[in-house]
Amino acid sequence: MASAKFFCIFPQELISEPIISHTLGEKFDVVPNIRSASIQATGAKVVVEIEGMAEAIESSVAYLRERGVNVKAIADGEEPLV
Repeated sequence: MASAKFFCIFPQELISEPIISHTLGEKFDVVPNIRSASIQATGAKVVVEIEGMAEAIESSVAYLRERGVNVKAIADGEEPLV
């Protein structure tokens, strides 16, 4: 099983959808773990760690991007400001 961290910026129209907490696990068989978040009326910044098979993680990230989420991989030891 693999694990990777990502910094995600959600546009305003997606902040009310449970994309990370529900959709990723259901659709891609991964375990998302929200490490930190800043949610405002105009958008959200979220650091999420995703565990699962490498292909499933890649597919879940591609899905987030298709939905309009800006996703950036976080290198080991790197801590983004949220």
